[in-house]
Amino acid sequence: MNKKKVITFLSLIVVTLSTIVGCSFFSPTTEQTNKPVASQESIQPANSNQENAQLTVSAAVSLKDVLNEITPLYNQVKTNVSVRTNFANGGNIQQQVMNGAPVDVLIPGAAKQMDELQKRDLIVTDTRRDLLSNRIVLIVPLDKGDISDLKDLTKADFERIAIGDPRSVPAGQYAEQALKKLELLPDLQSKFVLGNNVRQVLQFVESGNAQAGFVFATDAKASTKVKVVQVIDAKLHESIVYPIAVVRKSANQSIAKSYLDFLSTETAKTIFEKYGFSSL
Repeated sequence: MNKKKVITFLSLIVVTLSTIVGCSFFSPTTEQTNKPVASQESIQPANSNQENAQLTVSAAVSLKDVLNEITPLYNQVKTNVSVRTNFANGGNIQQQVMNGAPVDVLIPGAAKQMDELQKRDLIVTDTRRDLLSNRIVLIVPLDKGDISDLKDLTKADFERIAIGDPRSVPAGQYAEQALKKLELLPDLQSKFVLGNNVRQVLQFVESGNAQAGFVFATDAKASTKVKVVQVIDAKLHESIVYPIAVVRKSANQSIAKSYLDFLSTETAKTIFEKYGFSSL
């Protein structure tokens, strides 16, 4: 009897072990059959270039208002892209890129700065294009009389004339070129109040700290405290263009290119024109 019990007991152990091993071996196959297979799209890494990208745009100060309206529309299309805008004069934008600042897209207010960066191979050349154009105008406070000729600026009534620093501010460079061609520059330089950017020039005139100033037409349009008394003849200075390009060191070049493309859409062009820019 004892011998039979032992044999029976051993048989039960063998059967039990076989069942356990069998279940362990087949259960994964059953589980895979019951679960859907993940698509290729769902297994992309969460930090891929197309997701949660950050874009830094350095642009001319004169573009501040219009880009602040256009950029949210871009974000409606590219919901995973966070766009940071930095506004400065053209010279500072050039220095930012030359110093290796994390800039993806740049839009200075003149070709001069972009030309220099292209010579240094700091932009993706085939992304460069002329985006916009503008005009230089002479403004005065609302309560000031009109000016029929730029020569009037030499009169004693105009003690201070605001102008963007020509060493770094494109609007100041264009104004200086025009005054030089008109042979007025030597007589007016002692009256100049230099602004770090075109918006500061506008503020000088708005506040009465300057009796006149040279700004872009779009900046004058944004103010209710000044009036335009002269539109400077475009033949007196270099063509005013706002070039745009992707920075060579950008870690998000494909996203940056999509931002450039969006700025050339009809939606963006309509908004640019509302602010007084001309699309190219």
